[in-house]
Amino acid sequence: MDLYEYQAKDLFAKYGVPVLPGTVATTPDQARGAAEELGVPVVVKAQVKTGGRGKAGGVKLAENPAETQEKAEAILGLDIKGHTVHRVLVTPASDIAEEYYFSFLLDRTNRTFLAMASVEGGMDIEEVAATKPEALARIAIDPIAGVDSAKAREIVEAAKFPAEVADQVADSIVKLWATFVGEDATLVEVNPLVRDPEGRIIALDGKVTLDENAAFRHADHAELVDKGAEDPLEAAAKAKDLNYVKLDGQVGIIGNGAGLVMSTLDVVAYAGEKHGGVKPANFLDIGGGASAEVMANGLEIILSDPDVTSVFVNVFGGITACDAVANGIVAAFALLDSRGEAVTRPIVVRLDGNNAQEGRRILTEAALPGLVQVDTMDDAATKAAELAAQGA
Repeated sequence: MDLYEYQAKDLFAKYGVPVLPGTVATTPDQARGAAEELGVPVVVKAQVKTGGRGKAGGVKLAENPAETQEKAEAILGLDIKGHTVHRVLVTPASDIAEEYYFSFLLDRTNRTFLAMASVEGGMDIEEVAATKPEALARIAIDPIAGVDSAKAREIVEAAKFPAEVADQVADSIVKLWATFVGEDATLVEVNPLVRDPEGRIIALDGKVTLDENAAFRHADHAELVDKGAEDPLEAAAKAKDLNYVKLDGQVGIIGNGAGLVMSTLDVVAYAGEKHGGVKPANFLDIGGGASAEVMANGLEIILSDPDVTSVFVNVFGGITACDAVANGIVAAFALLDSRGEAVTRPIVVRLDGNNAQEGRRILTEAALPGLVQVDTMDDAATKAAELAAQGA
C-alpha cells in the first residue's frame, strides 16, 4: 500500500525523523486557514501517489493566505499522471542550501534490503541514477544486522555527504531504518532530504510503501487506506477475505491457487484475441477451500462487475476435491438465488484433478442455468471468451 506524502511524514515524525509541520486541506478555504495558522510563506503540495508533482504544477509557493487559497484552487482537481488531486498539504516554506536523496527498499533480485543515497537529490534523481550511476551509492543491508550508527556512518561515507552534516544524516538514517522495520515497509524514500541555511537536516518530502501481507501486525494501518480511491469491487472482496484484483476485461475468473489463476489469465487473454480482443476481468484466487459461501462470495463479486459478460471457473482438485468444489458451485447458485442475485450470465467450468469425474457428474445432474462444462483448460478459455464476446 502506497501512502500519501503527509501520511509518510506522519510516520517519519513518529520515529523522530525531522520533518516540517503541515496541514492537509481538501478545499481552497481550508488551505487558506492552514496558511493563517502555520504562518507564511507556505508551500502547497498536491497529494497524489505518483512522482513528478513539481513538474506537473502540483507544488506551488504561496506568500500569503489569499495566494495560498488561489494556489490550492489551481492544484485541487489537477490530473497528474492519471491521478486526480483531491487534497493538498500546506507546509511552511523552507530555504534550501542543498538537496540530498535517501531510501531503503526491498531488493527482490538479491533477496535482501538496499540503502540508496546521493548528495544530488531533487526532482531529477531519476536522471542522476540513469546518467551518473556513480553519484548514487547502493549499500546492501543485512536483514538480521539491520542499520545501527556504524552502518549509517558507512552509508554516509559511501554517498559522500558533507562532513558538517554527516552526524545528522546518519542519525536520520537510523531513524528511517526504524520506520522501515517498525512499519513493515518495502520502501521508505526521502527526496529531497535537505540541508537548510542553518545547517539543519529535514525530510522535506516522503514516500512510503507498506507491505500489506503484514497488515495483521498493524491494526492502525487500516486508517491509512484511502477508501475514496479504492476500487469498490476490490474493497468488497477484501471485506469478504477474497484475494481479488480488478482488471479491465470481460471474462470473470475464479480459480484455486495463485499459479493456476495466473495461467488462466494468460490462456483467456490468448483465446480472447480471436474473439474481438476479449480479456480477463479480474484475478480471483479462492485458495484451497471452495465452500459454498466462498464460491458464492466470489461469484457475487465477479457478477457485480458490469463489465463481466461471462465467467470462467477453473479448478484443479487437490486437497479440496472436485466433488466438494462442484457441491460448492451448486450451493452457491442456490445461495445467490436466495439473496435475489440469481446468476444470469454464462459460466464455464473446468474441473480436473482429485475426484474430477464425480464433480462433473454433480454439475451435470444439477443442470444449473447458463453453466457449461468443458474438459480442458484451453477449450474452456476459448468457450468463455466466445460467450463473453457474444454477451458484449
